Parts: sequence; C-alpha cells; structure tokens
Amino acid sequence: MHTTGTAMTRRRIFAVLSASLLATGLAACGNSDTGDKGGTGSGKIVLGFSQVGAESGWRTANTNSIKEAAAAAGFELKFDDAQQKQENQIKAIRNFIQQKVDVIAFSPVVESGWDTVLKEAKDAKIPVILTDRSVDSADKTLYKTFIGSDFVKEGKLSGEWLVEKTKSATGPVNIVELQGTTGSAPANDRKKGFAAAIAANPNLKVIASQTGDFTRAGGKAVMEQFLKANPKIDVLFAHNDDMGLGALEAITAAGKVPGKDITIITIDAVKDGMQALADGKFNFIAECSPLLGPQLMDLVKKVKAGETIPTRIETQEGTFTQEQAKAALPTRKY
Repeated sequence: MHTTGTAMTRRRIFAVLSASLLATGLAACGNSDTGDKGGTGSGKIVLGFSQVGAESGWRTANTNSIKEAAAAAGFELKFDDAQQKQENQIKAIRNFIQQKVDVIAFSPVVESGWDTVLKEAKDAKIPVILTDRSVDSADKTLYKTFIGSDFVKEGKLSGEWLVEKTKSATGPVNIVELQGTTGSAPANDRKKGFAAAIAANPNLKVIASQTGDFTRAGGKAVMEQFLKANPKIDVLFAHNDDMGLGALEAITAAGKVPGKDITIITIDAVKDGMQALADGKFNFIAECSPLLGPQLMDLVKKVKAGETIPTRIETQEGTFTQEQAKAALPTRKY
C-alpha cells in the first residue's frame, strides 16, 4: 500500500508541475505577442524618435532629455539624427514603420511635405507624436498630438518687451533679425509674433532679416554681413540663443559693445545664453524649454494604451531680464 500511495503522490506532483509549466509557457507567449512589435521580444514599448540634428545647445539638451526619460520609462528607444535634412527624417520614419515600432515621435525639420510618410505610418497603425515643432498638414488625423512651445507667443513676448523699452524713443529704431532655419515652424512663428508686437511702435523698423540656420556659426556670419551693410543697428532679434552668441563675436569684432551699443533679444534661455544675459551682453530672453522628455514618455504610454489625449499640449515657460537671469542661473538645468 505504501508503495502504491507513493507512486500516486508522484504522479499527482508531476501533473501539477506539468500544468504549471504549461501555464507559464502560455503566459510567456502572450507577453511576446502583446509586447514590443519591434521584434526584440523584450516586451518593452518601442519608440522611434527622429531628431532634427545637433545644431544648438537647445537641441543637445532636448536630445539628452528624451534619451534619459526613455531609459527611465523602460522604453526601447530607436534614435535617429536627421542632420537638419528632411529627406533623412522621412527615411528614418519609413525605417521605423518597417521595424514595426509601437510609437513614432519626431521634431520636424520644416513644416511642409509630411503628408505622404505620415499617411504610411497611419496605414501601418503606428501612432505619431510631434515634438517641439509642428507640421502644416491639413489632415490632423495623421498625428495624435503636438507637444511643444507656442513660438508665436515667444516672438510676441520679445517684441512687447522691445516696445516697452523703446516707448520714449523719438527717432527710428533699426532692428536686424537673425531667423532660424528657413521653413521651420519656430522661424516662421517667431518672426510672425515679433512683427505683430512691434507694429505697436511705428518707430521700430526691421531693416534686415536673414537666416542663420539656428547655429552660432550662422549667426556670426550673417551678423558680420549686417554690420557691413548697415552702419546704424540699434537692436538684434535672434530666433535662438546660439545665433545670438555667434552674433556677439561679430559685434565685438566690429568694435561695438553688445548689450549697450546694440540691444540683443534672443529666444531659448539655454545656459550659455542665460550667462550672456547675466553678464549684460544680452538684454532679454524669451524661454523655450527643451526638457520635453518626461512629458513625451507619458504621452507615448497613453497613446500605446489607446487613451484619448489633447491634440495640442503647450509647455510652460517664462521670460528673463538680466537680473532674473542672475537669480536663475545657479539652478539652471540646461
């Protein structure tokens, strides 16, 4: 009897173990089916992200924020640097579609020309999130949301500060403008907002406006041209800090004092720009925060889960004068 009971007990144990192993196997299959579509089998959310490039301090901080936030969220990030070329970005998005990532996010180099590739992503049932920069597609169903700054507002705040500063001026105030990348949303919108604001003072005149492509080298080269062609420049409005920092070199080389002989207004508020403001070389900065990573990862999770999200999410930002920059610099994260 004892022998028979032992054998029966062993058979029962074996049956329980077999059932347990079968259930575990089924669960594992379920995980791999519903997990990452990128073929890694890790079960992680796979995010394909195409970045504009590495043209400025702002962009570097933005890239770092996205990489750090993706790692913290436990995502698999497929990152691409488009080197400021739309064709590179379109190729990257098509690669992400082929790899069957869960979500695609990108910061568009320019506003136009995205409908075809976005339709391809939609047909593949891969949701798209726009970050930092928008597109001008009439079909708003081609992407889930756009998270970023209000560029028109940044230009407007810059212009309003200048209107207030020059309200007692009696003669013409000559302004030169360093535009961002031609056709990009921030260049288009910052120009528009600034122009609308300075219209309040007819003495304010933009006498020259040209792209510096958001780079220090571009800012320096174009400012050199501005100074040669225009003997009297009162104000520089640069669409980002980096172009303004490049322009500082040209202004100093021309024997002028930046911040005094020429009032300088920029946008972004990266650390180098804030330092120039605190040092009195810049006069005013409208902030554009690059730290979009955590918000983006939160949106990716919601989109992947099928949740409804707002189609426009604006980042919260401020403005800085020279004294405010001095106070903010010690705790600045970018």
